[in-house]
Amino acid sequence: MANTAELQCPRSITEEDRARAQIYQLLAVLLGGPPSGELLNGLASLKGDDSPLGSAYKNLAALAERTSPHDAEREFNNLFVGLGRGELLPYASYYLTGFLNEKPLADLRTDLRARGIKASEGVKEPEDHISTLCEIMAGIITGEFACDSDLPSQKAFFDAHLAKWAALFFTDLEEAQSAVVYAPVGSLGRAFMTVEADAFAIQ
Repeated sequence: MANTAELQCPRSITEEDRARAQIYQLLAVLLGGPPSGELLNGLASLKGDDSPLGSAYKNLAALAERTSPHDAEREFNNLFVGLGRGELLPYASYYLTGFLNEKPLADLRTDLRARGIKASEGVKEPEDHISTLCEIMAGIITGEFACDSDLPSQKAFFDAHLAKWAALFFTDLEEAQSAVVYAPVGSLGRAFMTVEADAFAIQ
């Protein structure tokens, strides 16, 4: 995908896998904090087509072009922070059990330990935050971590920690009352989760 930070891949990967990793990394950045002016400018130059992913890119570009960093930050806070809690709770535990810090988080931590993946220092969010999961998927695809990065490894992580809830979260984001520039982020995430699930299903 054009106009996102170039990923430094520890191993040689295909252009398709590089594009997949870049989408995961873009979602991770957008869902991990409010977009900077620089990122909004980059998003404004995205190109799309008539596919679900391409349509999401075009809508995101159009909205990013007329969204200020201040408005983007306010929208992000309304969606994910709020005065106690935001409109959405982007955690696997919440979507799968209705509560935070439940078994899905414990299962994820067990999996991360087995894969030798450690949480970044200074990160306060539980590891089952959608941003963290997208960042981890990008890292697995590019071989950033010591664990296996082949398709079976990617599929196992996706099936265990994203397949059961991420598309629903992105649909909720797409339709959220506070979402303006984040509505096409929801569309992008929903379409991409569908593409990933379909691709992994035939492995």
